Amino acid sequence: MTLLDVTGLTKRFGGITAVDGLDLAIERGELVGLIGPNGAGKTTLFNCVTKVLPIDAGTVQFDGEDITHEPIHELPRRGLVRTYQLTRVLGNMTVRENLQLAAPDQPGESALNAILRPGRMRDREERLAEQTSEQLGRFDLAAVADEYASDISGGQRKLLELARILMSDPDLVLLDEPFAGVNPSLERAIFDHVRTLNDGGVTFVVIEHDIQQLTELVDRLVVMDRGTVIADDDPATVVADETVISAYLGEEIE
Repeated sequence: MTLLDVTGLTKRFGGITAVDGLDLAIERGELVGLIGPNGAGKTTLFNCVTKVLPIDAGTVQFDGEDITHEPIHELPRRGLVRTYQLTRVLGNMTVRENLQLAAPDQPGESALNAILRPGRMRDREERLAEQTSEQLGRFDLAAVADEYASDISGGQRKLLELARILMSDPDLVLLDEPFAGVNPSLERAIFDHVRTLNDGGVTFVVIEHDIQQLTELVDRLVVMDRGTVIADDDPATVVADETVISAYLGEEIE
């Protein structure tokens, strides 16, 4: 079943067309890699799908519904979340607080609920505490749970960002360069988490410049150049494509 269906998506910046009539379908349960040279339009595609940028033409459907003009804050409620090239954590809050803040459906945010439905609020807070502890343990962040997010390592912030988006129980996660700037052990940890979560039913699309790492991780590889898709197949087929190698990957694949 198609989870994300992008049709004819176009985004221009003045006279530059960053995404040019792009079509892309992601099936539920897939683990897809997205590669291409700098300026190919990969992150712009993510930004358009997640409403960080308005699109100039085309449509975006998620889980069978048109979300082309959906407000950005509604997407996590639908099950569509993403990360960014540079991690976006709340540095003046603890790791634990970063996770707790990301959870949806918190009745305690309403003063009326605190007065009229204290039991519901208390039950939700108990479930939230359990969910937070689960993610802290899963991503090996329990030891830094009460440290400020600004004080943990870059790799730990990557793990925190992944843990935080899972607090919303997403169906589709768009990861923008999750392995960039982390040491090999944490890179492997992120790799393993993504694979385990995908095995559990979470759909992923991953932008990454480490092509060898990505081809090991994903089941399908999409190549973009000049704002459109130029190859879409299993990793072995894509990396063996002479046109893709010579035009877009250079000597990165041997």
